[in-house]
Amino acid sequence: MMLQRNLLYTGITRGRRLVVLVGTKKAIAIAVKRVQSMGRITTLKVRLRETAGVVEFE
Repeated sequence: MMLQRNLLYTGITRGRRLVVLVGTKKAIAIAVKRVQSMGRITTLKVRLRETAGVVEFE
């Protein structure tokens, strides 16, 4: 779901001169109140290790 505080903050702070929020007041309020976010799923760590030739044993 895109109604998350961190995404709203990022969008607002990247504006140089003007930021226009499009949506209902209720949706903005939900985003501001929602602090928790889902963990990001990324394979960056694995790809960097493969590129560097690092083998990890468990």
